[in-house]
Amino acid sequence: MAELLNNNILMCAMTSWLVAQLIKTLVFWRVNRRFNARILISNGGMPSAHTAFVVALAIMVAFREGLGSTAFALAFGFAVVVIIDAVGVRYETGKQGKLINKIIQQVLVEGQPLTDDTLKELIGHTPTEAFFGGVIGILMPLFFR
Repeated sequence: MAELLNNNILMCAMTSWLVAQLIKTLVFWRVNRRFNARILISNGGMPSAHTAFVVALAIMVAFREGLGSTAFALAFGFAVVVIIDAVGVRYETGKQGKLINKIIQQVLVEGQPLTDDTLKELIGHTPTEAFFGGVIGILMPLFFR
């Protein structure tokens, strides 16, 4: 356990996550004029704790291992995937949740008919799309080797 706690890279990333969560909680309190402890462990909102974590991780790896290291390449790639996921897939899913809640409110509570609001349907990937993405991921390193 002492070795884990002495890992400066991990501690920096975790501290970045915690700071982002604390700021998110303070922003919520300021905007809504009420404290909500659940925000401390929630996903979404301003700022992104996931992004803070992976960016701090990648920068710390760069400081320790260098920009040309395999470890930095892995940390950088991980950061890019997490950020793209947060901005793309998770953001769109949140928008869908809001629209679904609105539809439920209108139909079940207010008795209004369904509307023609449409949701973005192409968010994730089919297994075939994922397979061919994997094929590209396998082939491209052969050209860089």
